Amino acid sequence: MGKDWTGNAKSIYTTLGASSHALTERQADDYYATEPKAVEILLENEKFAPQVWECACGEGHIAKVLVKHGYDVSATDLIYRGYGEKESYDFLTCDEQNIEEDIITNPPYKYAQEFVEKALEVIANGHKVAMFLKLQFLEGKSRKSMFAKFPPKTIYVSSSRLKCAINGDFEKVTSSAVAYAWFVWVKGFTGNPIIKWVN
Repeated sequence: MGKDWTGNAKSIYTTLGASSHALTERQADDYYATEPKAVEILLENEKFAPQVWECACGEGHIAKVLVKHGYDVSATDLIYRGYGEKESYDFLTCDEQNIEEDIITNPPYKYAQEFVEKALEVIANGHKVAMFLKLQFLEGKSRKSMFAKFPPKTIYVSSSRLKCAINGDFEKVTSSAVAYAWFVWVKGFTGNPIIKWVN
């Protein structure tokens, strides 16, 4: 694999423009679980293909909600955490092509752009990619180039803060200092994104 999956505390708050918040190191494998409520909000606003790939599934916080709503979910991750396929699966090095599935995930922070680009590479035209990302993902010169080439179709901005929990431990998360949004791409879409406010 050869990748350093750790994004340290400085990296997140440098993105936020608040380096004084660099109080702790990031989780070693960049594992921050998604609040299930965030998935419910997405599904209230978007319909997906019957088959969905959750390619950074962690302990299944996203996948379990999808299954509850009737989706057939393939769940993989670099590290097995008790949910999904037991074999280690590095999404960024996979050689899948034209898969007839949608992809829904919360990618590792450090490799979010690479996850988006890889997802759009492997799915078939007309399929969707939905990524739970920090609102600051809209910033940056390299991401500007990516957005010009692959514009999202819809961005769902959460008007109330949603939570991500280090190692999936939501009991230790009382509030969130980070604004999140669901970014939804449709492969082949060209045009200007629509921004909607949810939650």
